[in-house]
Amino acid sequence: MLTGGLVGYIVFVSASSESRNSFATDIKLLTTIFLRLVQMIIAPLVFCTLVVGIAKLGDLKTVGRVGGKAMVWFLSASITSLLLGMLLVNLLKPGVGIDLANASADSVKDLAGKTQSFTLQNFIEHVFPKSLVEAMANNEILQIVIFSIFFGVATAAMGDYAKPLIKALDIASHIILKMVGYVMKFAPIGVFGAIAAVIAVNGFSIFIFYTKYFFSFLLGIALLWVVLVFVGYLILRKKTPVLLKHLSQPLLIAFTTTSSEAVFPKLTEELEKFGCKDKIVSFILPLGYSFNLDGSMMYMTFASIAIAQAYGIQLDLGTQLTMLLVLMLTSKGIAGVPRASLVVVLATCSMFHIPPEGVALILPIDHFCDMFRSMTNVLGNGLATSVVSKWEKSLDV
Repeated sequence: MLTGGLVGYIVFVSASSESRNSFATDIKLLTTIFLRLVQMIIAPLVFCTLVVGIAKLGDLKTVGRVGGKAMVWFLSASITSLLLGMLLVNLLKPGVGIDLANASADSVKDLAGKTQSFTLQNFIEHVFPKSLVEAMANNEILQIVIFSIFFGVATAAMGDYAKPLIKALDIASHIILKMVGYVMKFAPIGVFGAIAAVIAVNGFSIFIFYTKYFFSFLLGIALLWVVLVFVGYLILRKKTPVLLKHLSQPLLIAFTTTSSEAVFPKLTEELEKFGCKDKIVSFILPLGYSFNLDGSMMYMTFASIAIAQAYGIQLDLGTQLTMLLVLMLTSKGIAGVPRASLVVVLATCSMFHIPPEGVALILPIDHFCDMFRSMTNVLGNGLATSVVSKWEKSLDV
């Protein structure tokens, strides 16, 4: 980040406007390479993780009551997180003030008109696929989601006969997530190109965006914690402080590793120590890791709209609510690994004609955001498991 900023600033102070624009165009090829690597894994990642998540959800028929209560919590928490992210980014407007449209005029040409013309007919055409192959080739994320939902439900209905396929897709999803890790190793190159390009054209004003973006996000995380803990207290009452004490070490691990999955074994142990029955923990917690990533959910709406603001793209309320619905669907089944939410943000931005370069621009600060959203994911799943245990009268005193 610093190297890219230095190179960009040298070009900014020493070159003509035409030379700066030419440099920005050329250096952004590094960012393009990184973004294309990310884009190539979006379709298979969404398909595999969503089908596996829905197929596992089908097992809820055998424990329907517990699963139903869990889904009430998961969906309520997800909607709350998404709406909070949308509300804050519209109130605080962290992307306003840095006009990135000038830095990449070609990529944002006529974008405002496209977003304003996002009608019900366009939405329907985006939702229902003519062909899975075409949807995957074009990264039409909602069409992939619709096919995945039908495929997942049908797979779950097949029962034991389909278990080998579910296992195969589960393995495939973990392989793709491993690929995400490999691709993210190229992130510094993409960041270098993005930062050098934008500073070469705009100077250091990009850091104003980073400051507003990060502290606005922290405020959102703090408010989300207040909401989650408050609702948890309404149900758990005096046991809430005890639960938070048990969660302290898993939260610290999530903060330092930026991965809520790395905490899974320790979180399981602490929840059982807290008094949750092992059969509840072993059932709810894995589902939560696919369906209840509260910190990531809030971040995805926040990041997507903030990027649009930075490019001067106006998204009306209807479009933002549609984006919220898209994120609600596409995020389900995405595992709590570092940077996985960025893949969803990139796919969503592409669907709403927001330049994918914006995702590369938030990468330098994303690691610090990831620390806080990973903690929030762990808190949300700890609360969800404990609350369902209390509802089932399976919480030991």
